[in-house]
Amino acid sequence: MFLGYSPLAYKLAIWTFSAVLCGIAGALYVPQVGIINPSEMSPGNSIEMAIWVAVGGRGTLIGPIIGAFAENGAKSYFTANFPEYWLFFLGLIFVLVPLLLPRGIMGISALLSRKRGGR
Repeated sequence: MFLGYSPLAYKLAIWTFSAVLCGIAGALYVPQVGIINPSEMSPGNSIEMAIWVAVGGRGTLIGPIIGAFAENGAKSYFTANFPEYWLFFLGLIFVLVPLLLPRGIMGISALLSRKRGGR
């Protein structure tokens, strides 16, 4: 607005483009999985995606991808070996990662690269 134009048209176009991409993703999800039911929209799935971002690192594109691989690897391990404790582990990650690793795994790699560069 400070530059003399109304951002409404741009915001609406981007929002519409985002909605179209979400619709396409939803349409492609069903053939991939085979069936969809209301449990796919559970709060646990949304929390899991937030954990991907927190574990991998916010502010980067690769961070959430790394977080998704790390969290899904842990999920596979815990559901195979300790299925009754998986949700406790997920809750522990949800609480401890923001406290101990505020920048996630990408923050650790950035910290290590700064230490190497300082020597």
